[in-house]
Amino acid sequence: MAALPQLDEDKMKLVQDLEIEMMSDMYNRMTSACHRKCIAPKYTEAELGKGESICLDRCIAKYLDVHERIGKKLTQISMQEAKIAEQPKTS
Repeated sequence: MAALPQLDEDKMKLVQDLEIEMMSDMYNRMTSACHRKCIAPKYTEAELGKGESICLDRCIAKYLDVHERIGKKLTQISMQEAKIAEQPKTS
């Protein structure tokens, strides 16, 4: 019976590692996409301009909003699939 708590800890560690990896990937993609969209390839000033800052704020807000919506939809789909899998099969 001592192995069961270890298994739960291992699963939790895996879930945590996957969450970190997913958030890191999302951050990197968001940074790259918003940088390409909002900041000119040739820098003319050391600081961000007002237009660049506004563009980045909006881009990041949209990116995070879409990421949250997709996460909710995927959770909803997985919960529906789990309910279907739990139902007894009739022949």
